[in-house]
Amino acid sequence: MEFELEGPVVEWRGPAPFYFVQVSAEDSEDLKEAAKGVEYWGQVPVLARLGDVEFRTALFPKGGRYLVPLKVAVRRAAGVEHGEVVTVRLDVVRG
Repeated sequence: MEFELEGPVVEWRGPAPFYFVQVSAEDSEDLKEAAKGVEYWGQVPVLARLGDVEFRTALFPKGGRYLVPLKVAVRRAAGVEHGEVVTVRLDVVRG
C-alpha cells in the first residue's frame, strides 16, 4: 500500500544531528495499520521516495507518530533543508 504524505524536516540532536520527516498523527495511524505483521521493534520497513530520490529505510516510532529518517546523501540529492515541508511517498515493504 502506498502513502503520500507531507511533513516538516526536523532535526534530532544526538552524538550527531539526524534529520527526519515528521509524519502526522493521522498518517501514522494509517501506516501502523498497514504495517501489521511487518513491524519489528516498532519500526516499519518502507521504500521511500523524496522528489526523484528513492531509498529504503525504516520508520521510527516517536511520541505516537512515525519519523522518516533522511540520510545526508538523500537530503543532498533531493536538495532538502532543515525546516522545509516536503512530500514523501512511502510503500510498506513486506518480506
